[in-house]
Amino acid sequence: MALRTILTAPDPVLKQTSKPVEGPVTDEHRALMDDMLETMYAAPGIGLAAIQVGVPLRIIVMDLAREGEEKAPRHFVNPEVLWRSDDTQPYEEGCLSVPDFYEEVERPARVKLRYLNYHGEAIEEEAEGLYAVCIQHEMDHLEGVLFIDHLSRLKRENAMRKLKKARKLAVM
Repeated sequence: MALRTILTAPDPVLKQTSKPVEGPVTDEHRALMDDMLETMYAAPGIGLAAIQVGVPLRIIVMDLAREGEEKAPRHFVNPEVLWRSDDTQPYEEGCLSVPDFYEEVERPARVKLRYLNYHGEAIEEEAEGLYAVCIQHEMDHLEGVLFIDHLSRLKRENAMRKLKKARKLAVM
């Protein structure tokens, strides 16, 4: 396992649409997911899409265990939303690719998913609460969408100004 560099906005790679994993889940895909989890834990974060480490494949890792709880890693290959609830919920989101910026985003409260797990087994399940928020946030990454793209232009521009300022300070 290896730590990978997490890309940050406005890196143009983050705006790419990720390609589906063709064929079965391989050891190479599992190694990528292992690296992604290690990178996510080190950041620290609760979800990471492959595109955030520069790999444009439809792969996501996630762990919603709280501090002090046993780790509960989840792996999603070629995830797709089959259904979204009409009711929505606001949730304050952040992103490893938009560091130190948090803002409320409104998303469907529940979704039904289909994906392949770490072993390539097909899974269908419903998600709600933080799980629903996180999987939708990470699936947005697969389409080249950042959570700040859901905000007003003013809030989005404010986030990008903060990022650029932080980047300048880091260089000094």
